[in-house]
Amino acid sequence: MHFTQKQVSEILEEILEKEDGLNTILKMSLEALMKSERTEHNKSEQDYSNGYRSRKAFGDKQMLELQVPRTRNGGFYPVILGLLKNQEQEARSIAFHLYKSGLTTGQVGEVFDEIYGKHYSTSQVSRMFDTAREEVTLWLRRPLNDYYPIVYIDACFIPTRRGDSVSKEAYYTLLAVRPDRTREVLGVYNYPTEGSLAWEAIFEDLKARGLQSVDLFVSDSLQSIEDAIWKHFQQSEIQLCIVHLQRTFLKEVKPKHKKELADDFKDVFRSDDRNDSIELAKTRFNSFCDKWAKLYPYFKRRKDNPRNELHFTYIGYDYRIRSMIYTTNWVERLNRDYKRTTRMRGALPNPDATILLLAGVSMTKKAYERKVPKLNDEKDKFKWEE
Repeated sequence: MHFTQKQVSEILEEILEKEDGLNTILKMSLEALMKSERTEHNKSEQDYSNGYRSRKAFGDKQMLELQVPRTRNGGFYPVILGLLKNQEQEARSIAFHLYKSGLTTGQVGEVFDEIYGKHYSTSQVSRMFDTAREEVTLWLRRPLNDYYPIVYIDACFIPTRRGDSVSKEAYYTLLAVRPDRTREVLGVYNYPTEGSLAWEAIFEDLKARGLQSVDLFVSDSLQSIEDAIWKHFQQSEIQLCIVHLQRTFLKEVKPKHKKELADDFKDVFRSDDRNDSIELAKTRFNSFCDKWAKLYPYFKRRKDNPRNELHFTYIGYDYRIRSMIYTTNWVERLNRDYKRTTRMRGALPNPDATILLLAGVSMTKKAYERKVPKLNDEKDKFKWEE
């Protein structure tokens, strides 16, 4: 039986007017293509038809149950199945993108129910992340460059279930600047509490992945972090974060004194004074402590803290880049992305699920692919690629 083009169009329009007509045409078309392909396969390969097997595919707001032709010798694989496989991979990618953008597994399932007409349980959605888990695992274990000019390190705390209890656990991020001035997250690690012993284990892992030298570490004020760094990278310089120090100081004073203290603190830690020196900055810091020690004894003790030296390292660098190396702000921005992603979830089900989520956010930061301007104004301390 032969139909004219007009008759075919009329038949298709009639089907499309019916409820679920589009899915009917999709199913018929896909199955017809596969049957035609099997016929050609049988002719060229001297093979024989051998029934059908079922295969699901995404249709218009519902799943299609396709009948895929089989052959006796089992060597027939319709070309269209390759496209359907890509469709499944795309769906998994979309699911994980929604998840790391802040939706829970339950909410991802609801989105897929709305789009594809198929309900996905939280466990089914979680299984859709298997490909993402493999990619994240490979990314976390990938080889590193042997040299990075700068590495920023910090920890954020996220409620995580471990066994029968939930507590805030530390998740450590290391953000590096490459010699070409782009940035790269070296890794995301979990230890239940923040401590220098945890950092030693992290540094050992980084060295096992190829890291040999770092010119400058910029870190929060974790107690004894410098000991852990110098144990593994003896030639590195260390800058303790100025913002963390300011927060510590502000906690020690009454609310009515916070603004005045913040103004005094800003004058001590200048970032744009090309004529500043470490000696001048230390003098300003001692005067700052003397002033506030009259009201708060804490500052008298703080004045004699031997770690103070590590807060002034940035002044030994070109004045044009000091504001980029005297805080861990770049990592803190990433931490805020973490918190935005995890805020809707409450407690994460386990540390592995949290690492999957944080690493997924870290490894897709497009901003890190752009070169950071002005960093190469410091030509003596770092080895930049031209």
